[in-house]
Amino acid sequence: MNDKMNVENLEDVIVRFSGDSGDGMQLAGNIFSTISATVGNDISTFPDYPADIRAPQGSLTGVSGFQVHIGADKVLTPGDKCNVLVAMNPAALKTQYKFCTPQSIIIIDTDSFKDTDLKKAMFATDNPFEEMGIHNEVIAAPISSMCKESLKDSGLDFKAAVRCKNMFALGLVCWLFDRNLSYAEQMLREKFAKKPEIAEANIKVLNDGYNYGHNTHASATTYRIESTGAKSKGKYMDINGNKATSYGLIAAAEKAGLTLYLGSYPITPATDVLHELAKHKSLGVITVQAEDEIAGCASAVGAAFAGALAVTSTSGPGICLKSEAMNLAVITELPLVVLDVQRGGPSTGLPTKSEQTDLLQVLFGRNGESPMPVIAASSPTDCFDAAYMAAKLALEHMTPVVLLTDAFIANGSAAWKLPDLKQYPAIQPPYVTDDMKGNWTPFQRNPETGVRYWAKPGQEGFMHRIGGLEKSNETGAISTEPENHHKMTVLRAEKVAKMVKAIPDQTVEGCEDADLLVVGFGGTYGHLASAVSTLNKQGKKVALAHFKYLNPLPANTEAILKKYKKIVVAEQNMGQFAAYLRMKVEGIHLHQFNQVKGQPFVVEELVEAFTKILEA
Repeated sequence: MNDKMNVENLEDVIVRFSGDSGDGMQLAGNIFSTISATVGNDISTFPDYPADIRAPQGSLTGVSGFQVHIGADKVLTPGDKCNVLVAMNPAALKTQYKFCTPQSIIIIDTDSFKDTDLKKAMFATDNPFEEMGIHNEVIAAPISSMCKESLKDSGLDFKAAVRCKNMFALGLVCWLFDRNLSYAEQMLREKFAKKPEIAEANIKVLNDGYNYGHNTHASATTYRIESTGAKSKGKYMDINGNKATSYGLIAAAEKAGLTLYLGSYPITPATDVLHELAKHKSLGVITVQAEDEIAGCASAVGAAFAGALAVTSTSGPGICLKSEAMNLAVITELPLVVLDVQRGGPSTGLPTKSEQTDLLQVLFGRNGESPMPVIAASSPTDCFDAAYMAAKLALEHMTPVVLLTDAFIANGSAAWKLPDLKQYPAIQPPYVTDDMKGNWTPFQRNPETGVRYWAKPGQEGFMHRIGGLEKSNETGAISTEPENHHKMTVLRAEKVAKMVKAIPDQTVEGCEDADLLVVGFGGTYGHLASAVSTLNKQGKKVALAHFKYLNPLPANTEAILKKYKKIVVAEQNMGQFAAYLRMKVEGIHLHQFNQVKGQPFVVEELVEAFTKILEA
């Protein structure tokens, strides 16, 4: 054993925690990412867990993972391969080793690598490393036994003591990367505030794991990731996309001076938005967990009629159910934000995994001509801005707006600088004015924007009735006249089309005179930007146009798409955005890169695919 450790400075590092669903890998990963963000590192995380409520212990299908990418400078993705893999049992080793490089360090709990554990993971021999051809550096520690010994005087029983083994592994990783444990201790005391004995047990084991690494020099090298200080000054927090979406909606309601109402029904991976908003009654937020998806959306339409900033949240299957109530908001021209946190489908599909397969559904998946604006957030932190803008567009243009996120960015987290709301644009709904009394009708419109004026129930002189039956544009009364229906259909479509004036032009990043333009939307931004950056560093002329506003498309979309020699649209579906662009812009030829795996893109694969298109 060497008395002096070799300390290596790194620009970035990727750690993957993995074990049974009950092993606390998500908690360990979250704490490690928060510690890293607190000391100024940039982070990107990827929780990767099964749909099973609790799969059989030690089974291959029950492995839960959490990957975190920590960088001295800007980090855009959770990374393709990990530098350190924590594998708490043989099943975790078997399913997660594919994320390792030959140089990766592997940490295992030897107490969980007994014959019975190996059989559960379908190993044929008693040496899983030899069987899999693994020659990595391995830190093998009897973690469960040491947890039991550490807490023998704590009063906790054996099961409760062993449940702390995730903190031992976290302590060992914190030693490996020279992390201060004080932040982790604070987080544990906050998490287990109602059970201080559990908090202190976890803290003791956390320190024991750190000390084990320090005292045994478990690895020949420890690592340090110094922050470059490139971040702008301000207060930062580790935030995931669902929480950022919730905060963006709260901020929009505050800016507009309205009550925020959420009508929702629990569905993975959108439920955390309901959980988060339910915590903020002190800010005037109203949340209703309805009996089903239809009721959640219908109640939100009612709240919009009553004058609230109305939101309904769901995932793809819920959009199917909500479509009729969404159409009610279209024909009544009421402001509504419909949050779709996309997941793997069809049907129940892969409920804990991520896709971009709802695009055509939210664009066209309703009966009748029902144009609806669509915005797609590009990262966990961008969810705040996207939610704010979705609310602003809905309120100012009297229309339902779909906000697309996905499981990857909804559950993933990043370091987020707390915004200054004074810097955000005002939200000014088109309310009726006193001079309209006596002459106003429900579908009286602003002649420039085509937006109808909003009268809240109870306003003297503005009594009105709206509903799902077509109304006369002139009087607001029910109308079945053919010419009126055609006119109202055109007016609703024109109103959405005119919103192009309210959204920014599309930007292009990367090489200015690129030979290849990469096009994407939504949560794939980090991977596509990383691939384009890699290609630029290789001397290849590649640019990226990543779309946030999908309907209407930015005004300069056609000019951009007709500028480049080659274009590839990369998306996590079978070509929905590419098909939509072909429909909107005539005469363009698009290459496609499509994957529907429930997993994020791999940057290395993107670079290889884009290079082939360039060289073809």
